[in-house]
Amino acid sequence: MTAADVRGADPGDGRISTPGARRARPWSPAAPALPPLAPDRGPATPDWSEVVEHFREGLIVCDADGVVRHLSPVAERLLPEVVPGQVLAAAGVPALRADDPGEFTHHGRRLRLRGVGLSAGRRCWYVEDVTESVSRADALLAERARSAFLAVVGEKLGNPLHPDRAAAAVVRLAVPTVADVAVLVLTPRAGRARWWRAVRADDEAPAVDSGVLAAAALPSAIGEGLGGVEPHALDWLVEQAVEAGWLPGLDAAGATARVVPLPGREAPAGVLLVARRASRWYDDADLDLVRAFAARAGAALTTALLYRDQAEVADTLQASLLPVEPAAAPGVQWGTAYRPAQAGLRIGGDFYGSHRLVDGGSVFFLGDVSGKGVEAAVFTGQLRQCLHALHRVESQPGRLLKLLNDALLETTQAHGQGRFATMVLGVVRPHRDGGLTLTMAGGGHLPPLVLRASGEVEVVPLSGMLIGVVPDPRIGEVTVHLAPGETCLLYSDGVTEARDGRRGDEQFGAERLVHAVTGCHRMPAPALAERIEQVTCDWLGHGDHDDIAVLALRATGPVRPGRHLHAVPGPTGADRTRETEA
Repeated sequence: MTAADVRGADPGDGRISTPGARRARPWSPAAPALPPLAPDRGPATPDWSEVVEHFREGLIVCDADGVVRHLSPVAERLLPEVVPGQVLAAAGVPALRADDPGEFTHHGRRLRLRGVGLSAGRRCWYVEDVTESVSRADALLAERARSAFLAVVGEKLGNPLHPDRAAAAVVRLAVPTVADVAVLVLTPRAGRARWWRAVRADDEAPAVDSGVLAAAALPSAIGEGLGGVEPHALDWLVEQAVEAGWLPGLDAAGATARVVPLPGREAPAGVLLVARRASRWYDDADLDLVRAFAARAGAALTTALLYRDQAEVADTLQASLLPVEPAAAPGVQWGTAYRPAQAGLRIGGDFYGSHRLVDGGSVFFLGDVSGKGVEAAVFTGQLRQCLHALHRVESQPGRLLKLLNDALLETTQAHGQGRFATMVLGVVRPHRDGGLTLTMAGGGHLPPLVLRASGEVEVVPLSGMLIGVVPDPRIGEVTVHLAPGETCLLYSDGVTEARDGRRGDEQFGAERLVHAVTGCHRMPAPALAERIEQVTCDWLGHGDHDDIAVLALRATGPVRPGRHLHAVPGPTGADRTRETEA
């Protein structure tokens, strides 16, 4: 090997060799060592072997017969099997016999090997320890994979707002990245704990199932996790999971498992059990990934549980604010229809209902409060509660409406609200002939309609002032008699003020309402109320609208008493005497 063979090589310490002024003698196989390099500048020139000794790569120089003629200290440390003076192929390193060896693992280190042809058939092998750089690259790739996985988890778990769907998504995402089997157990409610499980399937999406388990029957490791502690008895944990039937396809001897709490608001929202075959043991990096996954899963579940709790409260409150169907009354058939302005809330500012009186009659009402949505619905709830209490002390419609006005004034002034209501309130009493007598009081509401048996539609002349505005309002009052088969119709301004969805500027109006009910006098009360709602919605054409409420009262005719079977009386004393004499 001459100086030209290593000219331009980087020694690795910042020094670059330069061409010499004259060439060294040709290399001879019999020479025990390479001659020194020819001097470049100055009288002192280091030996070339001293120079290459500081290369990052180790050097193995072989002659044309493959015999090792030079072995640098770095190469000797990395490949101790290689001995100078022996054939390189006899060292027992398979990579040294390959044409393009590349990288290989040797004695626990990752080595990179490359061969370079030299003059006269000689060959030089450069071997470099790349363990650290490969480890750093592998760690970077693993971190990127973990980050990508967690990003997908965050995206997938950001959508479900239902605890069941969120829990199913958690276990589905855990398999197969962090587990072969994943089980999620929610914090027990009312002594019952719900669980979800995902099982790895070859080349298929994980199979997900769920179940319910009594809180007392939960494995103790799960109980520890629900308390916020990660169990450390791993063998015991696997045995408990196998006994619970949560690890199909895995046995206690060939599996490893972990339990990680899912963070919640004040206590864990649940626990996540991950298990896989013992050949893939959970190391520190795996546990860090599982904990990061559990943190995201806990946040998603906490959000879903909070949404569920709020939805339950909202449903309960909405149910209490919805109009209550009128109580059954003798001789009266009720028909109702209700459509709030905001369909998503299911509540609004229109209301109706009835209360039975001790004398056999009923108080009925339909009204509309100012505003829409939740605030209007809360005000209707207050108004209905007032009516529920006041009708027990006053049943005359006019006086009852004035009492209600005073109560609403007190309520609105105490809360600094400027709300008011319009209303028709009446008392219906049945007659023996099957007819009904309706005494109605008006508080600024639209006049009722009466559908006579002849088909004629009458507008009841009822007027009055708004309720909840002034201390002593003028209240109109009127009495109407319904013959059997006749109907009285009450409705809110959401019907008459409905605007045409096609043009958006024309109201439905009272005339169209009268025309719509003309000829409907034979309709049952429920069908008539439904018809008014349908006609109004057709006019709207899916456009925005105010709250719509309809209440219909129909006289059903005389109430026929039911037939009863009576026991045949036993024989009298005289009969028994005659039987004895016979």
